[in-house]
Amino acid sequence: MSSTSTGEPDRGPAGTDRVCPTVDDPVARAGSELIGGPAGRRIRFARRGDGSFWTPLRVMALCAVVIFALGMVQKYPCYAQDWFQGANAQYVHACYSDIPHLYQGRGFAGGQIPYVDRLPDKVSPDLHYLEYPVLTGVFMQIAAWLTPGGTVDSDIVHREQIFYLVNAGMLMVCLVIAVVAVARTHRRRPWDAALLALSPAVLLNATINWDLFAVALLAVGMALWARKRPVWAGVLFGLATAAKLYPVLIFGPLLVLCWRAGRWRALGQAAAGAAGAWLVVNIPWMIANPTGWATFYTFSQSRGEDYGSFWLVLMQQRGKALGIDSLNAGEGIVMVVCCAAVGLLALAAKRRPRLPQLAFLVVAAFVLSNKVYSPQYVVWLVPLAALARPRWRDLLIWQAGECLYFLGIWMYLAATVVENGKGLPQGGYHLIIMLHILCTLYLCGVIVRDILAPDRDPVRLDGSDDPAGGVLDGAPDRFTLRSLVVRQ
Repeated sequence: MSSTSTGEPDRGPAGTDRVCPTVDDPVARAGSELIGGPAGRRIRFARRGDGSFWTPLRVMALCAVVIFALGMVQKYPCYAQDWFQGANAQYVHACYSDIPHLYQGRGFAGGQIPYVDRLPDKVSPDLHYLEYPVLTGVFMQIAAWLTPGGTVDSDIVHREQIFYLVNAGMLMVCLVIAVVAVARTHRRRPWDAALLALSPAVLLNATINWDLFAVALLAVGMALWARKRPVWAGVLFGLATAAKLYPVLIFGPLLVLCWRAGRWRALGQAAAGAAGAWLVVNIPWMIANPTGWATFYTFSQSRGEDYGSFWLVLMQQRGKALGIDSLNAGEGIVMVVCCAAVGLLALAAKRRPRLPQLAFLVVAAFVLSNKVYSPQYVVWLVPLAALARPRWRDLLIWQAGECLYFLGIWMYLAATVVENGKGLPQGGYHLIIMLHILCTLYLCGVIVRDILAPDRDPVRLDGSDDPAGGVLDGAPDRFTLRSLVVRQ
């Protein structure tokens, strides 16, 4: 953040306590030259209730809709024909999506109910039930109900197109909700949500799968935690975990931060809310068909080295798979070590880290240690990155690597799914995977530096502590590893 001659942080235009990105961020300042330059001292920000329409939330919601629409334009070659004309064209044009393929492939076209009805072998010979967490399955089923049915087999292409459009509309709403939630998490920094709303990675990956649903639920949960509503935050965390597994990781950072601040009551309330919400969503499906409900977990456990992971590079370089048991053990060990390192950092740092910083580090560890890295997984990290390190330069460096990975995986598949296919060879794909890993580690390194040197944390330059921390914000420390060493 730029400073005045007195050394005080520049708080932006007069008459507002909001941090202005064109004053606070050098990249945003340079980019603002396209629209007239940085905000001046006399600029007036619109606020809700003052009669002005273009408030920051509305501007960023519109930006999110535009970015989402551009992403759908990028998928248009596949929507028009490539999804329905063999596998290779959708990879060559880098416009693949799971959504239209799973309309038939998971029984929605035939009216099968997820987790309850066994999929016919001719529809899904390898998986007999839907392999997604139940709340995502409900999301998919609602979209299927909203998709008009056909009367003959020739209608299936049109129905898959409509199914994609219905899901895209629902996911666009999820993105807008996530953007608004991020904007309302750091009250003085609503414009940081533009890092999500204008994300190149979100543009490319928003409609590959249903991940934005869980992203929105987690973002709302974090906004509620920031507003000191731990029970409702926990409910949203539990619903997000019922849609995708990774949101449960938020409780690792919450545990060590509440331990350090002695805020056990809030942690317990959030955990109870999460457990209750998760059980309410999952128990009916457990009772209806335990085997169908458990498919997500058994499928994840039995999965081998897959696209995008370090484990795939290791396996292909060795020319031999590790074996499921060894792979699961290796993945678990790496994740445990990373989480332990994050926990030690949280308890040993001179100043208590902010919640989004630790949340990003833990989810990034999960992403990098996983057996598979699907390109859409990046959308898990973008909202957390916007809260943890709201600087355009660092997020653009990281997302440049992710965009290269987006292109790399499709070019690799174009070369491998058909005989003599043209695309990226195995060695080139390995290089792209390592580049994606290094770019993610770069952002992790910058965030760790901010934790160890809080004076370099852009969120704390104005004197804030942890705007997303809720009951943690401004709380004194009750326990740290430093205090433990001093007592001994």
